Amino acid sequence: MQGKIIKGVGGLYSVQVKDLGVVECSAKGIFRHDGLTPLTGDDVEIELLDEKDMEGHITRIRPRKNALIRPAVANIDQALVIFAAAQPDPNLNLMDRFLIQMERARIPAVLCFNKSDLVPEEICRRYASVYQASGYPCLFVSARTGAHLPELKSLLQGKCTAVAGPSGAGKSSLINRLQDTVCMETGSISKKLGRGRHTTRHVQLIEIQEDSWIMDTPGFGSLDVTEILPEELKNYYPEFTRQAPCRFLSCMHVKEPDCAVRAAVEAGQISRQRYDNYVDLLAKLKEVKRY
Repeated sequence: MQGKIIKGVGGLYSVQVKDLGVVECSAKGIFRHDGLTPLTGDDVEIELLDEKDMEGHITRIRPRKNALIRPAVANIDQALVIFAAAQPDPNLNLMDRFLIQMERARIPAVLCFNKSDLVPEEICRRYASVYQASGYPCLFVSARTGAHLPELKSLLQGKCTAVAGPSGAGKSSLINRLQDTVCMETGSISKKLGRGRHTTRHVQLIEIQEDSWIMDTPGFGSLDVTEILPEELKNYYPEFTRQAPCRFLSCMHVKEPDCAVRAAVEAGQISRQRYDNYVDLLAKLKEVKRY
């Protein structure tokens, strides 16, 4: 019998089996012997041991589309990067770091601005002009009013979507509005810090409609700059790679002559905000001691 791991805590795995429900499973010792660990999002085969108590064993992990280490998840089709449009105001430098993380993992990303009811239309257009031009679809929604949630739900149809973003963005509130099976704990905004308190403590896969899953992922934090080499950073800005080749293949797009990226910034074809964030992060990466 086949199912999907929707949660794993302390070596026990909750496996959703179609037309049966959730079976609580342990993993057979063969996985430890082979160096394999079942992950949330895995499609698995199980052996039902007790139908009354819905207990079983995971006997096989089916081939994965992809897998991440932090957070430990598998089979992600896309990432929904959620930031608040206000309260707190979005940190665009942090947003770019989230997008870099998705580019590194080769996971398509969609930007979702929650609390869009708190800002004028002009602010939404400004954010959209920056990130849509960079190649990222943008949605402006409100978990409070329900604005544009049908469009968001349509975007999630037929896919396994990982949710990422800072605390205080309203990720859990949005998940609660998209389905009525699981109620995620939500937290208030700290007035002193201007940001939210973390409420999600483990990775959980939630079915929002048939064959459509959303994955709440507390492990998706900001990019650890020590994990990337300075010369690699430019590869994670898709708008850079669409430009004509620079004069030098090794161009870092900062001071080199005949740089097509800098020319595109001056011409308004690449967001200066995004470019300045790139230069700032590049400088930090160059300061990292590597052994």
